[in-house]
Amino acid sequence: MHRLARFRGRARLLTTLLLAAGLGFAASSCSSATDPGGKATNATPDAYGWARGVENQRKADLGDGTFLNPILAGDHPDPSVLRDGDDYYLTLSSFDAYPGLPLWHSRDLINWAPIGHAITTSVGSIWAPDLIKHEGRYYIYFPGRTDEGRSNYVVWADNINGPWSEPIDLHLPDHIDPGHAVGEDGKRYLFLSAGDYVQLSDDGLRTVGEIRHVYDGWHYPEQWVVESYSQEGPKITRRGDWYYMITAVGGTAGPPTGHMVIVARSRSIHGPWENDPNNPVVRTQTRDEQWWSRGHATLVEDTAGQWWMMYHGYENGLWTLGRQALLDPIEWTDDGWFVASGGDLSKPLPMPAGEPVDAHGLPLSDTFDGPALGPQWAFYDPAPGEMARIGFEDGALVLQGKGEVPRDASPLTAIAGDHGYEFEIEMEIAPGAIGGALLFYSDRLYAGLGSNGRDFIMHRYGEERPKRLAPGPGGTLWLRMRLEDQVLTIHHSRDGREWTKYGVQMEVSGYHHNVAGKFLSLRPGLYAAGDGQVRFRDFRYRALD
Repeated sequence: MHRLARFRGRARLLTTLLLAAGLGFAASSCSSATDPGGKATNATPDAYGWARGVENQRKADLGDGTFLNPILAGDHPDPSVLRDGDDYYLTLSSFDAYPGLPLWHSRDLINWAPIGHAITTSVGSIWAPDLIKHEGRYYIYFPGRTDEGRSNYVVWADNINGPWSEPIDLHLPDHIDPGHAVGEDGKRYLFLSAGDYVQLSDDGLRTVGEIRHVYDGWHYPEQWVVESYSQEGPKITRRGDWYYMITAVGGTAGPPTGHMVIVARSRSIHGPWENDPNNPVVRTQTRDEQWWSRGHATLVEDTAGQWWMMYHGYENGLWTLGRQALLDPIEWTDDGWFVASGGDLSKPLPMPAGEPVDAHGLPLSDTFDGPALGPQWAFYDPAPGEMARIGFEDGALVLQGKGEVPRDASPLTAIAGDHGYEFEIEMEIAPGAIGGALLFYSDRLYAGLGSNGRDFIMHRYGEERPKRLAPGPGGTLWLRMRLEDQVLTIHHSRDGREWTKYGVQMEVSGYHHNVAGKFLSLRPGLYAAGDGQVRFRDFRYRALD
């Protein structure tokens, strides 16, 4: 059995190398169609190489035994993947969006389906979590930061589907990106940014003793173009007699050649840690590559014995989509290190072992049938009790107004992973309320249109024109937002049949982290402001070819 697994792994590696060299499968250039319900009727690759799935969204599985990155399109940063028998589970940074810590399930590392969220109580912006299983219990360790301060937290569950505990403060305010490990002594440890670590209690819910420094990192040549050193994201994997620490340096965004994956190993969890002589094992070499700022990796072994790195990267020229989840095959060398064999990830690669059991992806369209908010939606920077703003009546999402404009209204947003798309929404705006649709990055950058039922307010550059919209009489309005070639075009209708193009189109390619910070992405959004309620009906999303 082990020989067969090794043979299959080597065969996949050979195919990987051929594909990375451009000698393997050629993707056909035809698009998939969708039925009226938004389900994919086929999954043949499109002109760019990706297959098309639900709502015409792009997907990695090409249906011919190969896949094309990203495995999760759109903003899915800092992926932490856990193999649990024949199943794989994944969580990611959720930043200011709540519910947070989204959870995904797969049987083949490529086709992923959402299974829920692990946190609803806000502890601030959530960065770089680590999902692990220890003695039958699931844990997620993660940092949270607010304007008042930051710390590291843990939530736990006996079932991956929940219920999950409330966040427990580990009282670690000076570090980010915790990574869990079990030492050769059987004790539990939490590795932290800057090469530090601390022991955990046996139940994993508090720290024991002092923080210790154990690793100085690997330093790249001074002439390399990076954002900053930023030693972070330690993930610990044990293989044989060695512990491997996978770390990110070079900064997360900034120049495309900055972020990278470095490796160190030790026979003891306490060190000393020696650097891989071939560091970095992954780095974007030039801005001409398809994937920029590749880094922040977790190792995972599939059911046939092939090893992979899962990490994130920005798509060339599309910072607005955020950091997307990527999968890279690795091969272990005779001297106990490993090399990445997926090249620059611009070409198809052989599928991992396993059979998909769930349809890939997350439909973004929503008929708002209730009784709960769909898994595609999250509030931006919610206040305590934000969910109380939501109700469901007669096929409508009833959202109580908050604030005056999107920046203080905590919009509902959904992650989109397509180069272009359009969405429509029907709004019934109560007197005194303002309802609108957006492309929303953060409270500093957004674009779209709002209305009091009679007059419009335009949102552009995170500003309003006019600056404020007076309370109006209310009314029913349809909005259609189309993003194509990074240009937003808006249409509106009073009856849902006859549409009028709004007089301003907006170029939004600069709505991203390197302009406004926060490591987010530009997302479809809905908002309700003012004193009344807005009823949203029949949200329809469709990716463009």
